[in-house]
Amino acid sequence: MEFKTQIKQLAERVSKLKEQIQTEEATKNAFIMPFIQMLGYDVFNPIEVVPEFVSDIGLKKGEKIDYAIFKDGTPTILVECKHWAQDLNLHDGQLLRYFHVSKAKFGLLTNGINYRFYSDLVEPNKMDEKPFLEFNITEIKDNQIDELSKFHKTVFDAASISNTANELKFSNELRILIQQEFNNPSSDFVKHFAKQVYPSSVTSKVLEQFTNLTKKSIQQYISDLITERLKSALSKEDEKVKEQETQQEMEAAEVSKIVTTVEELEAFMIVKSILRQKVKINRIAYRDAQTYFTILLDDNNRKTICRLYLAETRKQIAFLDADRKEIRHELSSLDDLFQHENNLFAAVENLESRQTA
Repeated sequence: MEFKTQIKQLAERVSKLKEQIQTEEATKNAFIMPFIQMLGYDVFNPIEVVPEFVSDIGLKKGEKIDYAIFKDGTPTILVECKHWAQDLNLHDGQLLRYFHVSKAKFGLLTNGINYRFYSDLVEPNKMDEKPFLEFNITEIKDNQIDELSKFHKTVFDAASISNTANELKFSNELRILIQQEFNNPSSDFVKHFAKQVYPSSVTSKVLEQFTNLTKKSIQQYISDLITERLKSALSKEDEKVKEQETQQEMEAAEVSKIVTTVEELEAFMIVKSILRQKVKINRIAYRDAQTYFTILLDDNNRKTICRLYLAETRKQIAFLDADRKEIRHELSSLDDLFQHENNLFAAVENLESRQTA
């Protein structure tokens, strides 16, 4: 199953079950262990995933972290778990202490809903205060799934993740900062724009006025941007619909040119009378085209028994070989169809054997 599909299914599971999960241990079993499993690690193999991993901290001996994920005999990811309803902001310091005395390159703090991935991007061997990847699994975005997939056992590369983690971390912080400024513009942010459009000095009264104007302008810009994208999407959809309608009209025009003749229907009845010795006659069908008349098994165009070419000047019956190439035989009249009884039987038997193979 595709990784993205697995994550979406776990997100649905979390949403449905969380209110029934009463303990931290239940959170681990219902949400976090399946998550680790989806990253390709066998949670029941103590060589890959070690529960209650002992991590001595200074004079404190026997301190344990919930899980340590190992690769090639070395811990790579430390996982600290909390009950799904707990605020993770109250517990990141605990993971920091474990990280400091471990060889692991990454730390994960989670309550089964919110996931925070940490590393040592600022100072070596010291866990950063801020995560470089954070998401709510019930609201996870496709780009976050793409970043998460890098932790899958089959592609995991600590050096490669570290190289992109720094950029990811700053991008996330900038996104949050931009969001904050857009929702509640700071005085510095407002001054930056006000100075460029207001002719005099920006007093406190002017600043107050421009704070509201800046916020409205941002909202209007975002609204216009969304409107333009919707127009573009609708325009593309309209073009697609028009193409489909044109194609349907062309197909309808082609069908209107097809005329099934009395001779073709007579040939069909002859072939049916021959083949009724082998199959039920309600399984024999036909489809007419502009240049030939096809007789089918089960009204399936991939089960061609034969094709008939019944022009006034020349009549032929064609059978398809293993490569679906035609082998044609001349007909002096429709009565000659009875001479091809064995070919018709062979065509049906071949189609039947291919279906059961």
